[in-house]
Amino acid sequence: MKIRFYKYQGAGNDFILVDNRKNIVNHHDPKLIAHLCDRRFGIGGDGMMFLQDKPGYDFEMIYYNANGQPSSMCGNGGRCIVAFAKFLGVIDTETNFLAVDGPHYAKISASGDWVSLQMIDVNEISQDKDAYVLNTGSPHYIEMATGLKDKNVYRDGYAIRNNDTYKAKGINVNFVEPLNDGYFVRTFERGVEDETFACGTGVTAVALAMAKHNHQTGKLNTPIKVLGGDLNIRFETDGTNFSNIFLEGPAVQVFEGEVEI
Repeated sequence: MKIRFYKYQGAGNDFILVDNRKNIVNHHDPKLIAHLCDRRFGIGGDGMMFLQDKPGYDFEMIYYNANGQPSSMCGNGGRCIVAFAKFLGVIDTETNFLAVDGPHYAKISASGDWVSLQMIDVNEISQDKDAYVLNTGSPHYIEMATGLKDKNVYRDGYAIRNNDTYKAKGINVNFVEPLNDGYFVRTFERGVEDETFACGTGVTAVALAMAKHNHQTGKLNTPIKVLGGDLNIRFETDGTNFSNIFLEGPAVQVFEGEVEI
């Protein structure tokens, strides 16, 4: 059977998207998902998403990591599927949809290529020695770094993700360095098991962790530079609780095609 797919990228985080509102594709097949996400033998992507109908919502986001396994929330994937929903005519400029971590509100520009996605509230940030650990829909380990441009992110991120503390469930590892009025971030992503050009829940976690680190409160705006471009995080905090968190950035359709499954 042939299915139509669409390829999107959000700041270099790339995804395969399928309109599955008619439930044509049985996507509970890790080998199939992993094959399609393979950059040599498949389409290639950091993950794969299925847009499906869900009563009470505009749509449901079903997301799989590149290894074929169901994933926790993907922020850049969330922004891309909002752009995809607009392309399909499912939504106009605002939406409420369901993801694995619960309901999400998002707003998209009239041009359809800039998405502001509301993330879950965060009320707990812990520490592992000098690193910060928190969940923004996916678990993240935030470590300050110097000379980040030249850091071996694969080696160092792999070692943390697979240490005794995190090996069983895995964790996304984000390295952060101050840059101008914001931060430069590089990420080793579980499920992909490699460095990715961007990670939406990761940059969100970085912005919150750095606000806590710097004892900032109020309404904050944090620009983030990643390998794939620029993202922005805006939120409110009293120093402990974080709310009205929005991940903002580009979401661009790259190409479409058909593939035999």
